Amino acid sequence: MVLPSDQDATGRSLGRHELALLSEAILSGTLTSTRGRFVKALERTFADMLEVEHASACASGTGAVHCAIAAIDPEPGDEIITSPITDMGALAPIIYQGAIPVFADVDPATCNVTAATIRAALSERTRAIIVTHLFGNPCDMAEIVALAAERGIPVIEDCAQAFLASDRGRMVGTMGAIGCFSLQQGKHITTGEGGLVVTNDPVLARRMELFINKAWGYGDDNPDHYFLALNYRMNELTGAVGLAQLDRLEAAVMRRVSLANKLTARLRDVAGIATPVVRDQSRHVYWKYCVRADRPSWSGGVGPLATALRDRGIAAVPRYIQKPAFACAVFSQQRTFGSSRFPFTLARPEAVDYSPHRFPGTFAALDGIIVVPWNDRYTDDHVDFIASSIRDAVASLGGS
Repeated sequence: MVLPSDQDATGRSLGRHELALLSEAILSGTLTSTRGRFVKALERTFADMLEVEHASACASGTGAVHCAIAAIDPEPGDEIITSPITDMGALAPIIYQGAIPVFADVDPATCNVTAATIRAALSERTRAIIVTHLFGNPCDMAEIVALAAERGIPVIEDCAQAFLASDRGRMVGTMGAIGCFSLQQGKHITTGEGGLVVTNDPVLARRMELFINKAWGYGDDNPDHYFLALNYRMNELTGAVGLAQLDRLEAAVMRRVSLANKLTARLRDVAGIATPVVRDQSRHVYWKYCVRADRPSWSGGVGPLATALRDRGIAAVPRYIQKPAFACAVFSQQRTFGSSRFPFTLARPEAVDYSPHRFPGTFAALDGIIVVPWNDRYTDDHVDFIASSIRDAVASLGGS
């Protein structure tokens, strides 16, 4: 069986609605968001969907995180706590703003940071906390937000993989100071590349909107470039596709969740396999479906199981990322701006201590997970195929 792929039309819901809005944008002759209407409509619609006051569209998910950090405006050498299991696009903006990424360990069962692991990473220099709702599974935001409030530290939510996920009835992106979303090819909805930032704070909203526009005050009585900023604008063509995709979002998420629940039910009795851990009152929206191989007797770890699944046509990936982010050269060798090593030259030794014993949860998480591709074009037959393939692969490795 060939599974639908979110890298092409088999696994993406793109069609007449997107084409109609694209045609309108092209025929208007206005493709810049500073004068067009589609990006503004996308922003208003997304804000209404999340029931927040402000949403701004930008060029990418990385751009969204950069806008959020720029809005917090750290001083050089300030520390921002983040996860070691995340995409580099969520980490590079911290360095570009002159701050130091400080990595908190994760819960090996969910791969998410927790209030306890964040607390262990706090210092007097902590300026912000970034939480990543990995794979669409929400972090325990009540505890994290309470901890941050004790210290007066803003929380930035990286929701790139978690559209419409929720925790205790509140959608991710709305519980911290700022929420960041990605519209990249493989996300719940896509414009190829694109991002969104949301907040209820008018001061943060203003600064993010400025940062997207080179800090130029469009519409101000006496506009200026108020501070150092980039051009992160989304164009009208992207905005048109995004607006059309929003109409599909709720149905797409419901489909992913329904099918994932069916797969979980099919795998519950497979020895050596643990299905995703979802806390009570949380809504996991399954950007990907992750299983944990918890049978240490399997030789070679999760690699052979992933290979066995790939042999059956399932593009399973062991470990998600092959090493923790801090093991990449940008951190381990401090390769940043020329030979300066900035901003790491301003860091406390403890902030850049990446000794493995400090991250037991991170290594346990990566050593145990297999990421199975997932999208809303799957059917019950696809779920049955994945379930039987996992069962067969486990049996071939000596499981039951």
